[in-house]
Amino acid sequence: MNDALRFDGVVKTYGRRRALDGLSLRVPAGVVAGLVGSNGAGKTTLMGVAAGLLRPRAGAVDVLGGGPFDAARHSGRVALLPQDAELPRDAPPGALLAFYGALQGLDRDAARRQAAELLDRVHLADRARSPSRTLSHGMRKRVMLAQCFVGAPELILLDEPLNGLDPRETAAMREFLREQRGRRTLLISSHNLHEIEAICDYVIFIEHGRVVRADTLEAVTGRAEQLTCLLGEGPTPDLEALRSALNGMAIELDFDAGSRALVCRYRADRHDAGAVNAALLPRLLGQGCALLELRRGERLETQYLAPRDGDAR
Repeated sequence: MNDALRFDGVVKTYGRRRALDGLSLRVPAGVVAGLVGSNGAGKTTLMGVAAGLLRPRAGAVDVLGGGPFDAARHSGRVALLPQDAELPRDAPPGALLAFYGALQGLDRDAARRQAAELLDRVHLADRARSPSRTLSHGMRKRVMLAQCFVGAPELILLDEPLNGLDPRETAAMREFLREQRGRRTLLISSHNLHEIEAICDYVIFIEHGRVVRADTLEAVTGRAEQLTCLLGEGPTPDLEALRSALNGMAIELDFDAGSRALVCRYRADRHDAGAVNAALLPRLLGQGCALLELRRGERLETQYLAPRDGDAR
């Protein structure tokens, strides 16, 4: 698979502080990637370097196979939504998006048509002619999100794109972003791990200006290799009987945080979650165990908070 974005040993400093400290990463083309890290980890700096707003001190950057961002070479192919972006106060969203479409090379009719389509997609068709100053914060955020898709760019960088949206619109915009998988590449920075887990199919953990883990969401959470059954009060499962019946699978009890969880680990190349569930569930119920919840893998939050080499740094 080709990479939409690649960093090799990139260093970016602010005075003596290294915001990016020899950072290397690959963002495969066509994924919706989540960028996760603590405050000051380097997420916003990474996006600024990718978009050509910041120059690295060292290292190599490749955007869409064309080297570091170049306004002529990457015109119309890359979009960025900064976290604290704002709209011109008096500009109506419809006219504004059509203007950006013209800048992208669309003719007048195509620019107006695309502006209308995108505003409809973010549920703001009825506010196309309203001055931006009359829109709520969440509405303005949705206009700016729509703006990033004008001209169908190949790589879109979104820094906290759903901040300030109400629950209904958050759910709708999540679905909009999920729809982009395989059509274009999205890199989404967010502190909301539930949001990342719900939207993304690729995850990058960054700390201290370095990537500490990058892989598919399935691999990071172990969804293809682990099934967890949360148990209620009642008999303790007979682990030896389960292990004997489910040959080749590692089965253990986990009493983390006072709950009882039966964790079944298996190899993805030999078993799938459906088959494991079909074999495990009847045996648990047959032993009189009370099943409260069944889930694949670990929560993304659990994996992010797990101790890693260098955490004491």
